[in-house]
Formats: sequence, structure tokens, C-alpha cells
Amino acid sequence: MTSSEPAVHCGARSRPYAELHLRAAQVAAGLRDLGVVPGDRIAIVLRNDFAFLEASAAAAIAGAAPVPVNWHWKDHELAHLLTDSGSKVVFAHTDFVAGIEAVLPEGVTIVEVAIAPDLLEAYRLPQSAAQPTGRHPEYESWLASYQPLLEAPSSAAMSVIYTSGTTGRPKGIIRDSVSTEDRIAGLGVVLNRLGMKPNSRTMVPAPMYHTAPNVHALIAVALGMDLVVLPRFEPEEFLRIIDEHKVDHIQMVPTMFVRLLQLPEAGRSKYDLSSLDTVVHAAAPCPVDVKRQMIDWFGPVITEYYGGSETGPVVWCDSEEWLAHPGTVGHPCDGSTIKIVDDDGNEVPVGEVGTVYAKPGDSWPNFTYLGDDEKRRNMELDGFLTVGDVGRVDSDGYLYLTDRKNDMVISGGVNIYPAEIENVLYELEGVRDVAVFGIPDPDFGEALAAHIDADPAAGLTEATVRDFVKQRMAGYKVPKVVVFDDNLPREESGKLFKRKIKDTYWDGDVRIG
Repeated sequence: MTSSEPAVHCGARSRPYAELHLRAAQVAAGLRDLGVVPGDRIAIVLRNDFAFLEASAAAAIAGAAPVPVNWHWKDHELAHLLTDSGSKVVFAHTDFVAGIEAVLPEGVTIVEVAIAPDLLEAYRLPQSAAQPTGRHPEYESWLASYQPLLEAPSSAAMSVIYTSGTTGRPKGIIRDSVSTEDRIAGLGVVLNRLGMKPNSRTMVPAPMYHTAPNVHALIAVALGMDLVVLPRFEPEEFLRIIDEHKVDHIQMVPTMFVRLLQLPEAGRSKYDLSSLDTVVHAAAPCPVDVKRQMIDWFGPVITEYYGGSETGPVVWCDSEEWLAHPGTVGHPCDGSTIKIVDDDGNEVPVGEVGTVYAKPGDSWPNFTYLGDDEKRRNMELDGFLTVGDVGRVDSDGYLYLTDRKNDMVISGGVNIYPAEIENVLYELEGVRDVAVFGIPDPDFGEALAAHIDADPAAGLTEATVRDFVKQRMAGYKVPKVVVFDDNLPREESGKLFKRKIKDTYWDGDVRIG
């Protein structure tokens, strides 16, 4: 079932674009009344909801920059972001309000957003979580008290996206202003590569506080595309929505592929997915076996790209290219360039592993980190930028990611890249999720540990896991410690926070051996 006119759908709710834009203009008027002026920032601590899109659009109307916030963050993380960003207003779902109040800088206004029934159900929250505290303006009544702000500034600030903070404190990415011509050129490149068209029916299944789903959703709204925003990713519900709304375009992450493939055949086959035209994925390398199965299932509609929030997409590949170069994340395009360098900054020969540096095309705006120009300078080499990934380039110019540089394990002087081992373990039947990382070792400095979320019915043992790796990889890549763990700290976006497990070993909380 599809609506006759494009609209935005959140869970069981739908909102026509005329209503959404009117409400955004009312929110913009409210922001002006709260003292927000062009160049200011507003924080958005919301799950996937209409209010997220309305507040983002309102910021653009008011000339302010929206700051999407990872609502999983607590205490010092929130305190840092709110202080660092200098946000004047915070939009927050009601159950986040108390945590924000505890760290709220002086003079900042909170606007509370009630939690809709579909969000309560998706996150298994009690009805009491949706009740406003009464201590701050309540979103619906607050915006209703304003006439729409119709005078938009000549240019709007881009969202300030904060890096995930896997190492050190998160940093806000501030884009340079660009000319209208460059903005249009850059948008044209993105639309072409993402396969987004005004008449597309698209879906956002990941949290909009992350760069890719945030950009995807805001472009969809700007184009007036029929847009489904999932409260959260649930594999079978995801397939049902494709069938019901005849979705033809989606942006995903590899973890979603893994969860979809774990569905029983009966769950997979009862939905019509023939409407799919383009499935774009990024955010993390996809295990080869997983990607191949997804192409077999969805068809050759899967496109992959690689790039950071800082660089934008710099390489791309479609299904045909990937099948000819299994494991690649793509080939440079649209004026971008890739080079692989060693620890001394020298470019390495084709096929050798090193740090990945990228130079985006001219249409992608330059940036700095809010309050940390030094970090920005340290990631650049001769005009090329690195976000800390390690990889290699083949003779055809296709890039393959090996791991994150900060995740590399040095055991007995040998460099080991955990992602290689994780990709092998994903091929072991019964493995649902896996994290491989370095732990302290008295003889070799570091050893390998593997934490595995496994299907109990598979009957996996530590010996099974080690033997499986040993048959396929060099002996020094076999994990010394194997732990079956059904609570790996992975965000809904797919990002795995290994540090949360790894630190328990290095801090002495876990005994080894």
C-alpha cells in the first residue's frame, strides 16, 4: 500500500509534506523567539521521529546549524557536546530530559518532545516515559503558539556532526561555506551516486544522528520523496515495509545485512522485494560472504561507498564491480583520489597495506573540528586526509579496507588486523556477531581475543572457533581467548564499540589465562 501523495511516515504515523514544512516554519519562529540567530546551533536529542526532521528544517530556516546527538550518550559525553557545540536550544524526547538537565549549560533551553506510541512500542518503554516533566516547553503546544517564519536567510548552515569518539572525545565537524554553484554541484554528485530521485520511495532504517542517514533523510525531505523513517531496525518489519510501501531506495549498514540473513527462509520469502532499485551501504567493511549472499537475494542493486564524515564518499562500486573485485569498497570517482602510505608518510606499492589517505573531489567542502584545529592538521598529508583506516589498492585501483589503524594488534612484533579474523568468523555457521581485539600478553605484548554472539543451537565451543580460524589463517591469527557474549556493545547504526570490551582487559577487570 502506498500513499497517493509523497509524505513522511514514522512507524504507523504519516505526515504530508505541506504539514511538515508548515510545522518546521513554526518551530523556526519559536527558535527566533528563544534568541537563536543565524550562525547559532541547536542540539537534537531525539530518536527517529517527525520532530527530528522538523527541528532540522527549522534550523535551516532560522539560519542555525542542527547538531544531531547520539542519544545513547550519557553524563560527561552529553556535557562535553552541549558545552563544546554552544547549542542554545535542545530538542529532546521526554525520557532524556532528566539526563540532559543534569549537565545542561546555563542559559540553554530544553524543548520536550513526547514519545509517540510506535516509539514506545519499538523501544519497549513504559507509557510513563512519554509524559512531559512540565519543567520545559512541550513541543506540540510550543510550536502551535507561533506563526510560521517565512523569511529564510540566503544561505543555511550545514549540520554539525560529532564524530563517534572511539578514541578521545567526540569532535564536531564544521564545514566551510561554499558557493551556491558548488553546493548544487556537490548535491548533484551525491544524488547521482546515491540513486535518489524526486519520485523515489525511500527508507531510513538507521538512527538519523549519524551522518549518512542524516544526509539521506534531509535530502529526501528537500526533494519531497516518499520517505519511511523506521523507529529502529527490526529485520522482518524492514522487509514488510519494503513490501507495503513499495520502497525502491534504501541506505543500509552491513550489520543490517547480517541480521536479515539470520531470518528463517519463511520470513524472508513472504515479502515482495521486487520494487528495490538501489540499496546503498557504507559505515563499515562488509564480510565477503555476507555481501555475496545479499546480492544473490536482493539482486544486483547493491551499491557500496567508502568515506568518513570528514571526507564524504570518495570511492564507490556497484554490484557488478564488487563481484569482479570481491571485498572491495570501491574505486575513486567524481574527482577524488586515494593513496596508501607507510608510517613514514611514503606511498607504498600496489597491493601493500598501509594507512588510507583520501582527497575528496572539489565539490566536497573543506572542514575543521570545532575547537581543535590541531587535530584537523594532524590528519592531513600533502592535501590528503585520513580517518585512521588501513587498507590496500589493487592493480585496477580498487580499495580494500583491512582494519582501523587504532584496532591493529601487534603481537610479537607482527601486525595483525582483527577485521580479517572477524570476516572469517562470520563464515562460521552460528556466528551472529563478533568482535576481535588485542589484549595484554606477558610474552608477546598483545594477544588476540574474540567475543562472539553465537546461536546456542549451533553448539559452538572455544575449540570449534579456534580450529575454524586455524584451518583458514596463519596460526598467529588464532584467538588466544574466546568468549561467547550475547551482549556486544553495538549501536543501532552498526558501529561496534570494541573499546568497551577491550578496556576491561587492559584495566585489569578481566583475568586472562
